[in-house]
Amino acid sequence: MSNYTVIQRDDAADVMAGSGYPGEMRMLTGALENEQIAITWRQMPSGAGGKGSYGHSHKTQEEILYVISGRVQAKFDDEVMELGPGHVVRIAPQCVRSVHNDGPEDAEILLISRRIDDLRADVDTVPDFWPE
Repeated sequence: MSNYTVIQRDDAADVMAGSGYPGEMRMLTGALENEQIAITWRQMPSGAGGKGSYGHSHKTQEEILYVISGRVQAKFDDEVMELGPGHVVRIAPQCVRSVHNDGPEDAEILLISRRIDDLRADVDTVPDFWPE
């Protein structure tokens, strides 16, 4: 492996493509060949996200959520808040979370965490976490 890797965002597959969910979500970790850090970029058009559906937590993976642009609504455990450009949130593994964009403009967020090999095994979902 090289001492560095350079990619374009579009080099990472859009894991939301064909799913019926709006926006894009590109897990940059694989394209970058990261060994330690997981990085996910998400573009959320108005009306996108988890409000009215499930929330999730992790068994071991702490996350950092960084709002690049736009405004998003987030629910962490029982607290609902609005986050705008430049807001950064550390989310403990056990915290149930959901992020939604019902604002008038697109939003971009970056999620950063420790890389784990089996993400599905680390995630616990909570149905009806943020009812409309």
